[in-house]
Amino acid sequence: MRTKVSKIASVFIPLLLGFGLIYYQYTTLSVEELNKIKFCFQKANYFYIFLSLLVALFGYWARAYRWKYSLQHLGYQTNFKNDLMSVCVSYFMNLTIPRSGEITRAALLKKYENVPFDKGFGTIVAERIVDLILFLLFVGLAFILQFEKLYNFIKEKISIEKIILFGIIGLFLGIVFLLIWIYAEWKIIKKLKNKFSGLIEGMLSIVMMKDKWKYIFFSFLIWFSYLLMFYIPIYALPETANIGFDIVIMGFIFGSLAVGFTNGGLGAYPLAIAMIFSLYGISNDIGTAFGWLAWTSQTILTIFLGLLSYVFLPLYNKNK
Repeated sequence: MRTKVSKIASVFIPLLLGFGLIYYQYTTLSVEELNKIKFCFQKANYFYIFLSLLVALFGYWARAYRWKYSLQHLGYQTNFKNDLMSVCVSYFMNLTIPRSGEITRAALLKKYENVPFDKGFGTIVAERIVDLILFLLFVGLAFILQFEKLYNFIKEKISIEKIILFGIIGLFLGIVFLLIWIYAEWKIIKKLKNKFSGLIEGMLSIVMMKDKWKYIFFSFLIWFSYLLMFYIPIYALPETANIGFDIVIMGFIFGSLAVGFTNGGLGAYPLAIAMIFSLYGISNDIGTAFGWLAWTSQTILTIFLGLLSYVFLPLYNKNK
């Protein structure tokens, strides 16, 4: 019963949160701003939107192609079309239940390529670790590019005394956590240690991989495509066409975080983009319009490819 309730909650809580954020954003916008957003959709240059979708297709292909290296390392030669369609379905599933796509991808691989679920899922976990590291590199780059602005912002909002206090509290909590991690025998700590060891094992599999440099190259390629998917649509609106790379990368980072906040970033993505853009003097209506243009186009593509792949997977493998 508890498991069933938690599953239902995992679906509906992010969904309700997403619709709540949409309602919040709608109610905080004036009639004039709403009309401006509508006008932005009408006047947008959709050539750049479609160009960003072509880049997105390349991103799907690159993720599926990268996957083959980790699968080959485990001794499995899979059909690339099955890999690609499994990736497409996994992206679609993440729109319904956050993080369910990884499980779905491993399950499809087992069904159509006979790769054991645990091994297939292990390769996906390893992917996520690499993706997290690359995302943190983007965060580091943004911090370097925006150091002065972030420093002045923090200085204005938080006093030096509070920063020192937060630092001391953070250090104390870090030491406490480290001691608990090393010496505690609690069940939850043991479970976390088991999961952490699985992550380490996943990372080591990449280090030991024969084609690790190709794997890493495609990892960078995937994230470069993600950045381009965000960068290209800025030219769809005249008001955003001249924004600098520093603004783009900040928007990209917070947009990426928003995607994991609700179902595929529903409601959260446009709100996050509008908030970040407003820090750089871009009006709320323009930031919101851009966020919805980018999010809607990518989501439509995800739904289309996911449903198409879900239908074609059994048909493609019918006579095998």
